[in-house]
Amino acid sequence: MSLDSVLATRIRQSGPMSVADFMADCLLHPRWGYYVTRDPLGAAGDFTTAPEISQMFGELIGLCLAQTWMDQGRPASFTLAELGPGRGTLMADLLRATSIVPGFLDAAGIALVEASPVLRAAQKRALAGHDVRWLDRADALPDDRPLFVVANEFFDALPIRQFLRDGGGWRERLIGLRDGALCFGLGARAAQPALGHRLDDTQEGDLVEICAAAGPVADALARRIAARGGAALIVDYGDWRSLGDTLQAMRGHRHADILADPGAADLTAHVDFETLATAARAAGAAHSRLTTQGVFLERLGIAARAQALAARLSGPARDEPASAHRRLTHGDEMGNLFKVLGVFPPHAAPPPGLDA
Repeated sequence: MSLDSVLATRIRQSGPMSVADFMADCLLHPRWGYYVTRDPLGAAGDFTTAPEISQMFGELIGLCLAQTWMDQGRPASFTLAELGPGRGTLMADLLRATSIVPGFLDAAGIALVEASPVLRAAQKRALAGHDVRWLDRADALPDDRPLFVVANEFFDALPIRQFLRDGGGWRERLIGLRDGALCFGLGARAAQPALGHRLDDTQEGDLVEICAAAGPVADALARRIAARGGAALIVDYGDWRSLGDTLQAMRGHRHADILADPGAADLTAHVDFETLATAARAAGAAHSRLTTQGVFLERLGIAARAQALAARLSGPARDEPASAHRRLTHGDEMGNLFKVLGVFPPHAAPPPGLDA
């Protein structure tokens, strides 16, 4: 038995499935799900995230949140959270960097939202010595105190549905069977109320992606921030609006066939930041302008931090901070592909590095 055979049996019994249902099973099936069965990060895994590239990323994120905490009057008790914290590297770097900020860590209650038991074990090792609470969902975060939260490459792994423009309606991209193998197809043309606003900026044959889970997660964060204070830093690849097929599979740091060997590759899609911003506004919070990761990190001082780290090193290691700086900020690396959206209370200033 394999996930491939499980999905094929389900399709034979119930008909073609949505891309969202396929992604959900591939990533989080309790027996064969990608995140349930492995540590996907690093050279031995399938992809590398910014915190794994350099300590500078988590340090600057931490100091950004600490400055926001000070700007909001240094609340005496708050939740310091991360969604999808990987191996715990970002949080470990964040905590080390903010240990120099008087009172910040004393006031912080650390919470991690993580579904993978394998990654939870890695986070426990990385954060040994810290009092950490693990949660399954963002809506389980405390709502009785300010929330300072980071979500780095979290939203890109949430399941999406895909729709192809057909006249004044849409046809959903579905996954069915052909000669016993998984294949893509299209459903019948139908109206999609959630895509009514996209009839103005799309044309025949355009593909648009919807992430139904993204809005509720953004709502859960924004409601807490609007009511109690705090801030959210959402860092991911994507743009203001979805357009085109961005679904991809990564295996061994290379693009893979999306339908081949379900559960063995990471599946992600570009984030539609407009959905997150709309949910934040509806929940009563404010949001920043969408800013590229390169600009955000440069504004926070990554160049000076890279120079300071290099000054402590010798030999080939001396070049590593500059290499990491380039990879995180340059336009032909991660600098333009990844974007940052800040969420903060109404009438408050945006976090450092971001514009209102």
